[in-house]
Amino acid sequence: MLMGNNLILATHIAEYGYLAIFLLVLLQELGVPNPVTNEFVLLFSGYLAFSGVLNLWLVIVAAVSADCIGTTILYTVFYCCGDYIMDHRPRWFPISPVDIDRIARAISERQRWGVYLGRLIPFLRGYASVAAGILPIRPKIFIPAVIVSAITWSGGYVIAGRLLGPYWEQVAARVGSFESVVLLAVLIVITTLIGRAVRRSRNPA
Repeated sequence: MLMGNNLILATHIAEYGYLAIFLLVLLQELGVPNPVTNEFVLLFSGYLAFSGVLNLWLVIVAAVSADCIGTTILYTVFYCCGDYIMDHRPRWFPISPVDIDRIARAISERQRWGVYLGRLIPFLRGYASVAAGILPIRPKIFIPAVIVSAITWSGGYVIAGRLLGPYWEQVAARVGSFESVVLLAVLIVITTLIGRAVRRSRNPA
């Protein structure tokens, strides 16, 4: 059963459709606190496509475009003013310079791949965009990586919601577990890619 914030959110998405999806994803990508995760928004949007309430392709376009626009705005702010923001941040500011430095080092080593993989890791997605802006990663590297990651992440969750439509009640009750599965899958992909890169470096053609 849907309860509390999830029920309110589901009602708004069903009522306002693509605009609600776009705004909810955009605001969360901008770092605006939301009691309901983007993962739930995207999964439920996919479920509405399964139910015939919304068109699947328009849902994907709304979600992916909001993902790209929101995170690019965040990146641009830190690309232009990152040093000033970090030097004058208030105590409650949620981003730790230590965390940003660690993520920035990982991204700087892999550039486009670093941005792409960083944007696929739950809870670090926004930090990856901030770190890319502070480095700074050039827009011609950042933007293509973000577009592909948005298609992978947001589009993937919407399609998952569409495929899991017949089991929506169970999915809604276990979104947290679903996120854990996604995180595990991402870690497996990252580990595989790093392993291949290491083997290639040891055995150059």
